[in-house]
Amino acid sequence: MTKSETLVALAESTGKTKKEVVEMLEAIVALAYKETKKSGEFTLPGLGKLKKKHRDARMGRNPATGESIQIAAKTVIKFTVAKAAKDAIL
Repeated sequence: MTKSETLVALAESTGKTKKEVVEMLEAIVALAYKETKKSGEFTLPGLGKLKKKHRDARMGRNPATGESIQIAAKTVIKFTVAKAAKDAIL
């Protein structure tokens, strides 16, 4: 589904206008970003959890030349799917 199709489906299933659904979805996304940045994780009940994780520096290999390179440390975002979502889908 595209974003537009998702918004229309949510509007139809909740009886809200598309504008109200867009505002709610944008508020949820903004809250997820803010909380993940601040506390390191954000849970969407029944769907999953966003987690901020530090990845240490490591040695890698350039696939084109085979040369060893140093990959810098960085922070990444991981999404862990909730058990309820797995059970509902699988």
